[in-house]
Amino acid sequence: MFTDKVIEMILAGIKDTLYMTLVSTVFGYVLGLPLGVILSVTRKDGLKPNSVIYGAIGFICNIIRSIPFLILLILLIPFTRFLVGQSYGSTATIVPLVICAAPYIARVVESSLNEVDAGVIEAAKAMGAGNFQIIFKVLLAEARVSLFTGATITTGLLLGYSAMSGTVGGGGLGDIAVRYGYYRWQTDIMIVTVLLLIIIFQIIQHLGTRLSRRIDHRKR
Repeated sequence: MFTDKVIEMILAGIKDTLYMTLVSTVFGYVLGLPLGVILSVTRKDGLKPNSVIYGAIGFICNIIRSIPFLILLILLIPFTRFLVGQSYGSTATIVPLVICAAPYIARVVESSLNEVDAGVIEAAKAMGAGNFQIIFKVLLAEARVSLFTGATITTGLLLGYSAMSGTVGGGGLGDIAVRYGYYRWQTDIMIVTVLLLIIIFQIIQHLGTRLSRRIDHRKR
């Protein structure tokens, strides 16, 4: 069954899966990281408490996170078509992936920043540091290991979601698994795609863990 055409299709599926996962992770952080910082800063005991901003952003994040990804993907079809001109394929799938990831990333970032020792923040304030200096030189710097670990988890999550999008023509390995494993009952191709997804996930997790240890100054 594994003809040159099938092998070429699987290689293209790997490429599309990595493309969707990595690009959506990057854009997810472009949106989610600032939102997470705002949530941390505006919380009740944050640098600049603001219950209105915190409540509004937190509410939006919770609403989006409560919608299952497949349903969100379908709901966003008109918006996706408006942005990229089509509602199927790997590029189109990035749109719902980013919108799904951003609130999750925001909460992960908020949690990481909230773990920073309050004593370090107070020391920075005592030295005359402003809020922006504290955010960039204290909060983000001290939480970098936790943030990187969160990024690794998020990337793995989006890998799974990208595969899930194959049920509606999202492209990548998930699409191959659905088309050949479900509709055509070619179990061998489905098993290969599943194994490839597992391998990719393990590589992401391994690289993320190693890089997290490298930037963790506490273990030196």
